[in-house]
Amino acid sequence: MQKVIIIGGGASGIMTAIHATSKNNEVVVLERNSSCCKKLLMTGNGRCNYWNEDQQVNHYHSNKQEELEKIITPKNQKDVLSFFDQIGIIPKIKEGYYYPFSNQAVSVEYALLLQAKLNGIKIITDCFVSDIEYKNNFIVKTNKGKMLADKVVIATGSKAIPKTGSDGNGYFLAEKLGLLVTPVLPSLVQLKGEEKYFKNWNGIRTEVDISIYENDNFIKKELGEIQLTNYGISGICVFNLSRYASKYLSLKHKVSVKINFLPWLKNEEEVLNFLLKRNKIVKNRTISQLLEGVLNYKLVSVLLKEAKINNNLNLNELTQIQKEKLINNLYSFKLKITDTKSFDSAQVCSGGVSLDEINIKTFETKKIKGLYLTGEILDVDGDCGGYNLGFAWISGMLAGRSIKGENND
Repeated sequence: MQKVIIIGGGASGIMTAIHATSKNNEVVVLERNSSCCKKLLMTGNGRCNYWNEDQQVNHYHSNKQEELEKIITPKNQKDVLSFFDQIGIIPKIKEGYYYPFSNQAVSVEYALLLQAKLNGIKIITDCFVSDIEYKNNFIVKTNKGKMLADKVVIATGSKAIPKTGSDGNGYFLAEKLGLLVTPVLPSLVQLKGEEKYFKNWNGIRTEVDISIYENDNFIKKELGEIQLTNYGISGICVFNLSRYASKYLSLKHKVSVKINFLPWLKNEEEVLNFLLKRNKIVKNRTISQLLEGVLNYKLVSVLLKEAKINNNLNLNELTQIQKEKLINNLYSFKLKITDTKSFDSAQVCSGGVSLDEINIKTFETKKIKGLYLTGEILDVDGDCGGYNLGFAWISGMLAGRSIKGENND
């Protein structure tokens, strides 16, 4: 019988353990916290958005993007959903987002840990791994003593939300074993700026389309609800752009966003026609009053002030330059991004152990036979909407099957 040690009792670690179980394997999970799946319980605001029915590869990101199509395959997707069905999770699907029907993350945690228990998996909590040595087998050094293993899985997570235990220790272990770790940066995180008007728009939520730029070059656009804050911007649409902000800011490039506060309008001519039409229908209104029927009054005040327009003027009283500036602020409001929030606030990280280091069918490292990596420690991050858990499930499933001796072809 071979001994398999899995370092990390999060989503990918438990998934690996369950799929690695066989009569020939003794599977042990080492979890540094007092219980497993601590981060899982926080996902989806405590409801656990564990999957998304839209599994297009463009929702996943890596420095080796071309490899993702070989991982996020229709078969692997089907197998993950079949697994959750088999452990008793009935999905509640809302706009493509999968939640347990109970709307409680604890349901997913319970189902996973129950299956692990039924499989005879041993879980050792409050167990911190400080080092891994490899000779003919693995020597795993912990605060509870040394442990020998035939196979080891590093499933420690990234550096995001370190209070859950994912403080980057896995990267240290991987680098010490000679694996390449690409720069690790906050992702799915809030963006910061330095504008004085932030205090005036703080607390506003509104639908927008928002685009991110690097050195004034367009990178990507998102549509959704934005949260305007006293430090900058937040919201799912912002989170999905944040990996690019992290990347280019780390390279000392200029990063900015442009916000269309009237997202149903597709160009500046449509914005002008909208204003003119509203001005004819809604009579005897100042420009401020006209816009307050559409946008939050605090936001209107900021947009007018930044355009140097008196709130009490009528649309017809604006100069051509003022009209152009107002239209620009409504349709393409530019905001310089100076930083992101820290790893404490990030849901995940971009970067990590390069996919070049692993066999993507098995998640076993190419350099060290018997060493596997799964989940967030790898250089893969997904959009909001269940994608990061999606990768955790798939990578854990494939690694576990390989350890068990099954073919992933």
